[in-house]
Amino acid sequence: MLRGVNLGPHRRIRMEPLRAVYESVGLTDVRTLLQSGNIVFQSKARDLSRLSARLQDAFEAEFGFRSDVFLRSADDLRKVVAGNPFEGRAGVEPARLAVTFLASAPDVAARSRLAAITGVPEELHTGERELYIYYCNGMARPALTPAMLDKALLKMSTTTRNWNTVTKMVAMAGELESSA
Repeated sequence: MLRGVNLGPHRRIRMEPLRAVYESVGLTDVRTLLQSGNIVFQSKARDLSRLSARLQDAFEAEFGFRSDVFLRSADDLRKVVAGNPFEGRAGVEPARLAVTFLASAPDVAARSRLAAITGVPEELHTGERELYIYYCNGMARPALTPAMLDKALLKMSTTTRNWNTVTKMVAMAGELESSA
């Protein structure tokens, strides 16, 4: 997943050149979902940190700006879905549920700062390398702002996807696995 692309008039990219960038570093079966930097692919690479750096460099060379890359395996994404603390709860609308993917696992202090966020209608749960946030009043004007999360996470890089996008990415990853 890419952070902060195609969200407004700046940092615009097309998916065809994006797929070409991923293929240029040796990835195969590259597929995109929507226009917001969701990419599913196959790779023999096991050093995800190194692969992420290579992708960021190739992306910047092609598009002229840097975007953080968040890599998750198909198993990682399945664990995110399985760890959904809202699963089965009546009245939870998938369109109001978001997963904020974190660059790394939050330490104990960050978890404490996240738990200390109160006085907002949104419900926040911390996973291993993700936050599950239910925006009961919608995502357009939340009380739980990105600035509040930045402060709690000490500006750790994050990217957010709505629940429907997360489940579609899991399905795409599963299709790639079964075609291999």
